[in-house]
Amino acid sequence: MSTAHNPRGRRERAKQDKRERIMLAARELFAQYGIGGVTTQQIADEADVAIGTLYLYASTKAELLIMVQNQKFAAAIDDGLASVAAAEAPATDSRDAVSLVMMLIRPVVVCVREHAENGRTYLHELVFGDPTEPYRREGLALAARLEAGISTILERDAALDTGTASLLARVITAIMHISTTATVFLPYDDPIVLADIRDQIAATLMTDHLTDPATHPVRLSRPLSTSL
Repeated sequence: MSTAHNPRGRRERAKQDKRERIMLAARELFAQYGIGGVTTQQIADEADVAIGTLYLYASTKAELLIMVQNQKFAAAIDDGLASVAAAEAPATDSRDAVSLVMMLIRPVVVCVREHAENGRTYLHELVFGDPTEPYRREGLALAARLEAGISTILERDAALDTGTASLLARVITAIMHISTTATVFLPYDDPIVLADIRDQIAATLMTDHLTDPATHPVRLSRPLSTSL
């Protein structure tokens, strides 16, 4: 039966259209004002849907943020994996494990730090929110995909066994999360934070690939316990 005469097909297209309008409105308003400066009613108005309709797609403002950030998170992981694949192509020089991990996580760090309030809220919701909620489940699956990518690099390029690589991948993701969201890091721009993350990863892997202080002289050495 043609979808032009299929009521179910029309309903599905209408639902998809509303979802896309809600996503676009949420993305634009969150980017401009941050999650704390936006209400669900404003998002509904911008999307030109009733507030009750909006709640059919996301029951809270946090879920709307997760919807938006999941798309950005997925794109950042794709970019990182593509960079690693290109660096390991036969036509290029081999790279050390620390450099490859940094290639993978750099787009993610930039993504999370793009808007500090949104990035911090997103990670908090993934860690402490209901893991069975569909959007959080999607975000956690993305986090697992990133962690698996790090583990693969460590196993292949740092010659670690699977269990150790998996464990250290979890440590590295924890380093990344703290370094992208902790208050102490907020005043610094991305290159400085990325250089510090690189140093932490190198120390964790016990390698000598520390950042050259002549290139990045700022060391983020203040104790986190007094700065969070």
